[in-house]
Order: sequence, then C-alpha cells, then structure tokens
Amino acid sequence: MQNGDILIHIDQTLSDTEIDQLLRDTSCAPGVVGACVSDRARHLMVVDFDGDETRPSRILHSVRQRGLGAEMIGL
Repeated sequence: MQNGDILIHIDQTLSDTEIDQLLRDTSCAPGVVGACVSDRARHLMVVDFDGDETRPSRILHSVRQRGLGAEMIGL
C-alpha cells in the first residue's frame, strides 16, 4: 500500500447535506482510504488514498462528475 494525500478545492458553497454525500461517495471510491472537510474551511477536502489502487486525477474527476468545480491543490 502506497499512502498519498491530496487537497481538493471545491468552487461551490455546499450545504451540510451535500458535503456529507460528497464525503460518503468519495470515501467509498476504489482506492480511497478516507475523505474529510474542515468546519472552518468547507471548500477544502482532504482525501487519503492508496496510490497502488487509484490516482489523484481519478479522484478529482469523480468530484467534477458531480457537476462541481474543483481543482487539485496537492499536499
């Protein structure tokens, strides 16, 4: 297992329900270990992933497929 972290900036302001769903969906994606959003920086999502199973670009693509504007910032 090759651990990695990425930071994704989300352009839209999301409700609590939308954030919860995004975190659940992202955390369930293949190769993703977990995802979280800070209460103080709700537009930033940290995603922990297994680099042997997925790539950061794949995670970012899955966020964008939800119709969200998002950019990978990195960690």
